[in-house]
Amino acid sequence: MIIGKGSNCLFDDLGFDGCVILNRMEWMEVKGVGVYKVGSGYRFNRLGMQCSNEGFTGLEFAAGIPGTVGGAAYMNAGANGQETANVVESIDVVTIDGKLQRFERADLMFGYRSSPFQRMPNLAAIVAVTFRLQSSTISRTKLQQYLERRASQPIGERSAGSVFRNPSDLGIGAGELIEKAGLKGFRVGGAMISKLHANFFINANGSTSQDMLDLIAVAKDKVYQKFGVELKEEVLYVNPSKLLHNNKLVV
Repeated sequence: MIIGKGSNCLFDDLGFDGCVILNRMEWMEVKGVGVYKVGSGYRFNRLGMQCSNEGFTGLEFAAGIPGTVGGAAYMNAGANGQETANVVESIDVVTIDGKLQRFERADLMFGYRSSPFQRMPNLAAIVAVTFRLQSSTISRTKLQQYLERRASQPIGERSAGSVFRNPSDLGIGAGELIEKAGLKGFRVGGAMISKLHANFFINANGSTSQDMLDLIAVAKDKVYQKFGVELKEEVLYVNPSKLLHNNKLVV
């Protein structure tokens, strides 16, 4: 399996029975005004900082996301009303039989934290993403505003980022539902729901993967019992033999 930084992966306690390849395609090319072609291993937060400081809008949110460009495209990462798909021009991939393939934006159907690559059976890896951004006089200001909002998250703690996707059409986030269910600070073994932001589950003291899975199950059950809302995981669970996304094989 190929991963970027693994920032939203939860590996099983038994590890992974195979080869884990860390993506180090960390290059970037400026193809035109506001057009960046970026290797999929490039740090997404670095890209967001760079583009925003150069006066282009669309990736300000990326400055607070500690993953890679490939991971952001795969998950359609987003925050603060922005998401990766909004500024994608094309995506290059390599298939499991070694063929390079390019997808134009019009050919790709993205959704909330989803992309067609999650359902692409012959995908080996995303190789590069080309972004087209618009000039902006306030991109630096938006960048700082978005980074300040990140202060409400437990950035210094050990976590896999947001555990659940925000429910659509409810007007309330997963973290708020978990908090209203009275679970802030709730623990299972060494895993704990953050007291700062309830959609972050942290390794508070020697958490095992099973501790985290059990805590996820408790949160899903309590929220469903109280609000009738079924939370969907955003974190990717890696069992010993395969990578599962919502219990479906993706790699």
